[in-house]
Amino acid sequence: MNKIKLMKLKTYVLSTLCFLALLSSCNKDDDNSIDLIPERDRTEQQVADFDSLQKYLNTHYYNRATFLEPGDHSISELIIKELPKDDNGNYLDIPDPDNNQMLSVAVDIDNPKTTKYLDVDYQYYVLVLNEGGGENPHLSDKVRLNYNGSLQNGKSFDNSVTPVEMELVKTSFFGPEPVKGFRLGITEFKTAESFVENADGTVTFNNYGLGVMFLPSGLAYYGNPSSSDIPAYSNLIFKIELFQMEIMDHDGDGIPSYMEDLDGDGDFWNDDTNGNGVPNFLDPDDDGDRVLTKNEMTRQTYIVDTNNGEEEPVLAEHEFLRSRIETNGIITIKTLKYVDSDGDGVWDHLQKDVKKDYSIDD
Repeated sequence: MNKIKLMKLKTYVLSTLCFLALLSSCNKDDDNSIDLIPERDRTEQQVADFDSLQKYLNTHYYNRATFLEPGDHSISELIIKELPKDDNGNYLDIPDPDNNQMLSVAVDIDNPKTTKYLDVDYQYYVLVLNEGGGENPHLSDKVRLNYNGSLQNGKSFDNSVTPVEMELVKTSFFGPEPVKGFRLGITEFKTAESFVENADGTVTFNNYGLGVMFLPSGLAYYGNPSSSDIPAYSNLIFKIELFQMEIMDHDGDGIPSYMEDLDGDGDFWNDDTNGNGVPNFLDPDDDGDRVLTKNEMTRQTYIVDTNNGEEEPVLAEHEFLRSRIETNGIITIKTLKYVDSDGDGVWDHLQKDVKKDYSIDD
């Protein structure tokens, strides 16, 4: 892939923004076309969006008591309502406060989540109804989940009927990428602790992540909605049930993609060690020295006999699973590990003048 093609791909991904638009953007006709709205200043829009978010949270409540009951709940059980008003339009007190809670209290309105995106400081909220018993996904992973996306007026614009798989970073033209805020919010939850395959072919997940994200338009579609159901500059609300995750290695170089965000800014496209126009998470030779990245790391093999009570090893920092095979209680684990052979503080696979190929000894 040359640099021009890569930039086109990146532009496509960033402008498309959200996988949820895929369903709603299909089969459009002239009656559903979207009017173009002049681009607004992002900083000014964030001020307006955040004010709108806080007003929403200060005037809406949810059925908190439902989620205090033991068991796995679903987003369909979550009911968010606006406070009642008197004849003059003034808000009244929350109904049944023993069972309901204001959203402003539930999310701790004075302590929003923060992130910098496109040089703007953004604030958003996440309500964790159940953290989950598994693992937190990374920004580059694939997840399986249920979701419902809606506007602040309660109108739903997209949802899943059964669990769907979603890549948090898209690397093809087929299907858009989740919006920035969704990718950030999903990492606040953990996957299911366990699951059971039922006789009818369905799967029951236990102790999974469950909650809601409240996002400003700048972390959503901003001024470029993909559907007439989503007005430009709309704040969005996503309810989610997070079931499973898969750590992605997009280029197959042995390094999980989340580790190839070298500057830690959550943008996997701007880390390009060899300057060839292909970001590290898609480049099997990160430093361009013609030795594959996976071959510039050392390889380890662990044999674990669980029949004798042996336990699997705890991998070292910068050591990654290559393969894992279990047969009759014998587990064979193969890993890759970063190497800094010249001791200069830079890993071999990120230095063009270091070309040792450790696969020769494999």
